[in-house]
Amino acid sequence: MIALPDFPWDRLAPYQELARAHPGGIVDLSVGTPVDPVPPVARQALSAAADSPGYPLTYGTPRLREAAAGWLRRRHGVVVDPADVLPTIGTKELVAWLPTLLGVRPGERVVFPALAYPTYDVGARLAGAEPYATDGLLSLGPERVPLVWVNSPSNPTGRVLPAEHLRKVVAWARERGAVVASDECYIELGWEDEPLSVLHPDVCEGSHEGLLAVHSLSKRSNLAGYRAGFVAGDPRLVRRLLEVRKHAGMIVPAPVQAAMTAALDDDAHADEQRERYARRRAVLRPALERAGWRVEHSEAGLYLWAANGEDCWDQVRALASRGILVAPGEFYGDAGRGHVRVAITATDERVDAAVSRLQ
Repeated sequence: MIALPDFPWDRLAPYQELARAHPGGIVDLSVGTPVDPVPPVARQALSAAADSPGYPLTYGTPRLREAAAGWLRRRHGVVVDPADVLPTIGTKELVAWLPTLLGVRPGERVVFPALAYPTYDVGARLAGAEPYATDGLLSLGPERVPLVWVNSPSNPTGRVLPAEHLRKVVAWARERGAVVASDECYIELGWEDEPLSVLHPDVCEGSHEGLLAVHSLSKRSNLAGYRAGFVAGDPRLVRRLLEVRKHAGMIVPAPVQAAMTAALDDDAHADEQRERYARRRAVLRPALERAGWRVEHSEAGLYLWAANGEDCWDQVRALASRGILVAPGEFYGDAGRGHVRVAITATDERVDAAVSRLQ
């Protein structure tokens, strides 16, 4: 049996009940699930492709791969061959299974940030590898590691890693033959800083060798319910992932591939969604600060990383007593015990309710 940690969100259940008991109902700012409509362009494409009786391609349609490559070039200054793009069933499954898919061996270390999305840890465990949370690669000394995760903008902190930092990570990994996997699911949501892809020439210096960038349409296009994502980068690594995923039947459904293509081709709906999040952030952040919370980092992404000097669970309870449910920082590593993660993904009406209660 593989030893896995308890599913963290189950521990929020009593606080969720406390928040639900508020006379005005719960304001759920915990998980960060999208609540706004799926863009019509994606729904129409999904519907048009609904009559898809045959098996879809694990590799994705050529049009989908072209759309993903076009989006990377247009929005992020990244040039990839469409052949070096591979659709995934959302991105959480890729994060969880990437060490296994890459052949990471039991006992080897998988490196990820000290404050991090819990699935990096889980993915290492599923492969029988050792999860290693650190913000300092020098602590590994001369040890060779197979996989290093970076996450910019960060979940949970919203921190953006500058190009210089990413270049150092890439150089360190290449010296040791490690793969760098960059989780870039929030890359279009820079507020106070502009995130860069690990595949950007300012970071990779013109070569994608040893690099994978992971992208999701859950936040950009409200497609969390569609499970729509992709990975791009080193041709050799993408081919390896493709071969294993073909054997394992890890295939994005054909109608979802059509919806992804339409969504990646269209920037207007993404700009509209970004504006929605910007408005919610603009009212929620000062409300938290007036109520005694200090917001740290949070220069990008969909979360406010906040602290008021108390233990994270005491903060969760204090906010739940006002009908506001947030995530304890402990979910993301021991370094988060003094913080809470506050999502800006609720509706305008619910965010306004939270602001009123914080006053």
